[in-house]
Amino acid sequence: MADFIQKLERVPLREVWKHEAYDFTQWLQENLDILNDTLDLELTSAEREQAAGSFNIDLVAENNDGQTLIIENQLEKSDHDHLGKVITYLTSREASGAIWIVKEPRQEHINAMAWLNESSNADFYLVKVEAVRIGNSNPAPLLTLIVGPSIEAKVSGKAKQEKVERHYIRKRWWGQLVANPLAKSHNHITPSMSTWIGVSSGKRGLNFNYVGNKNICGVELYIDREESQEDNKSIFDQLKIEEEKIQRKVNFPLNWQRLENRRASRIRIDFPGGYRSPEEEWPSIQKQMIDAMNQFEDAIRPELKKLKI
Repeated sequence: MADFIQKLERVPLREVWKHEAYDFTQWLQENLDILNDTLDLELTSAEREQAAGSFNIDLVAENNDGQTLIIENQLEKSDHDHLGKVITYLTSREASGAIWIVKEPRQEHINAMAWLNESSNADFYLVKVEAVRIGNSNPAPLLTLIVGPSIEAKVSGKAKQEKVERHYIRKRWWGQLVANPLAKSHNHITPSMSTWIGVSSGKRGLNFNYVGNKNICGVELYIDREESQEDNKSIFDQLKIEEEKIQRKVNFPLNWQRLENRRASRIRIDFPGGYRSPEEEWPSIQKQMIDAMNQFEDAIRPELKKLKI
């Protein structure tokens, strides 16, 4: 039986399609079903040499929803020039997707197409084309999907974009706050992308922090001497004894949080609003935060000097 099993051989592409535009592109136009089977698409109405500004797109096709996809062919190793064409043609035709067919995909272009799938609403396909035959048979095309879109990639990409956007919004939020001259203890701080910014109270492990989340913000004294939960609770308890005295000096309600199951403790003032609030509301929200921080610091610093630690 082994005598009937023959070896699959690869045939140089230029022996099968001598010219990329005249031979391969025309063949693909006439055999879209092979590409459809590879990509699980239903492409129809492929037209050659469609204009995109001063360039010509190899093929422009439609799927069964009437959406446009562009197809760029390259019977060589993938290169930056063709990657640029793929993106240019897609945007020029406002296409929903792009298919890039190459002889040999480079790893950097595999990575780029995967990133494009994560980072845009369009669908990007990278396909490897080979020609094969068995024994003396005629050559047959072999198309292999290297990169394609997926729901998981789109969700992951959206999450990454939202994370980056969130970080830069927070940086603008803190930049505006520390630029306010009334934020006297914190206006030397370089704005960060974190959810909080803080300065030392002068006592090790005790920081005055501004806190900013999407829809809530505040100021706090954060008590965290990392080596000793017992010290943290002792400091909190000593300050709690003076709660009434401290509160009289602050026009905002203090929230005393011993945080029994955590190493740290804190004294907090919270406000509605945060970095996801409309930017025109930021100044009024931050003014409350700055007023609260200034009053809070003035009220509690004398008590910090009395701590037995």
